[in-house]
Amino acid sequence: MAELTAGRTPGDALARAISSIEVPDPAALKPIAAVARDGGDIAAALLGAAPPAGGEGLVRLAACWQVSATVGGGLASLVERVASSLREMEAHRQDVSAQLAGPRATARLLAGLPALGLLMAAGLGMEPLPFLFGTPAGFACLLIGLTLDVTGLWWTNRLVLRAETAGH
Repeated sequence: MAELTAGRTPGDALARAISSIEVPDPAALKPIAAVARDGGDIAAALLGAAPPAGGEGLVRLAACWQVSATVGGGLASLVERVASSLREMEAHRQDVSAQLAGPRATARLLAGLPALGLLMAAGLGMEPLPFLFGTPAGFACLLIGLTLDVTGLWWTNRLVLRAETAGH
């Protein structure tokens, strides 16, 4: 953005920006920098480098590039709007994640309570493990309890994932 407002050409600004940022996979952006230096189709290179999940920024930048190249609109203002939109999306994602931390922690705590109950029973001198593993009724209780525990964890995880995807 600063490179564009400083008067650099869009291709040069993009190549310099790519060389100055840290990304998880730097090799993914090298073809874009090469296309930008050579004056090729940068929008296509951006779309080609965008991963299916999490590549919204590159897709939006490619659209801005295409609009700027086709219509001649100011690329700097378009890029600023995309950056602002992406910052808002990330802030929203972090907010949703923070709000879902409570339900996640509660589910984990509830999943561990049966083990705590077994420890407490053993501490009081009872013998829960011989009952659970040694009698048919105890084994049935163990299987039903484990099934309900795993189902509760699965259901809570499903609800949290659905809430996260609905927030995007």
